[in-house]
Amino acid sequence: MINKGEVMKRFMIVDDSAIVRRTIKNQLQQLNKEIVFEASDGQSAIEYYKDNSSSVDVITLDISMPVLNGLDTLKEIIKIDPDAIVFMITSHGEESMIMDAIEYGAKGYILKPLTEEKLLKLFEEVLQK
Repeated sequence: MINKGEVMKRFMIVDDSAIVRRTIKNQLQQLNKEIVFEASDGQSAIEYYKDNSSSVDVITLDISMPVLNGLDTLKEIIKIDPDAIVFMITSHGEESMIMDAIEYGAKGYILKPLTEEKLLKLFEEVLQK
């Protein structure tokens, strides 16, 4: 169980797909989690996180996005906060890309297509407390 000092309830969702963001948001809200910010690209996520990292407990981050991809976004977020809790959500099942994300500081990943079961498994096993 990952512990950031208190119950993790404030999420930032970063994905270029509005449908994916809505799916994640709906699942998190059912688990009584708060969405503090949503972004459709990595640059917007970094800009928000620079000034608001203390208001974010967990970040879900897509790998393939416009402006700045998820792996580069992850690197920048970890520079801002080495203890950031970031989970990659990706359609890329390529093992090297997943391993890169873990090496750069991601705590885990979910492969698309997203299902309620995949999200609940992640949020209940890793994030629920």
